[in-house]
Amino acid sequence: MVSIKTQFSVFLVNKPGVLATVTAALADAGVNVTALAMMDAVENGVLRFICDQADRAREVLNSTDHHWTETQVLVIEMENQPGAIAKVAQVMAKAHISVAYAYITGGVGDGRTSAVFKMADTARAYKILAEKFGSQTPPESGD
Repeated sequence: MVSIKTQFSVFLVNKPGVLATVTAALADAGVNVTALAMMDAVENGVLRFICDQADRAREVLNSTDHHWTETQVLVIEMENQPGAIAKVAQVMAKAHISVAYAYITGGVGDGRTSAVFKMADTARAYKILAEKFGSQTPPESGD
């Protein structure tokens, strides 16, 4: 199953408690984070996440002092087994679509997981992957 979701990127100073503050604010607002990745750099980190309530997450992030952005990403539900991510990457390579970055959510115990992809051409990638792996109807392009 392939869908388009809103991903938030929050730029955080590398110091204790900053991640806890942002995630607690989301939790206090009833926002469930469904995928998350944290990347570090010398002075800042980038928290990328997808959640169940994009509008509510925007409100929460606007109330903080953190710089943040949002973008559309593809979320692909797949079997949690060797080679699953390779199948998606091979489809994208064959279509000459660049993958900027990707991360995978934890398995949910039913043998399935979700992978998040930032593609050079999200709309084209969605069309190709939806034909190959199925899609949600309609795609969640704005949450």
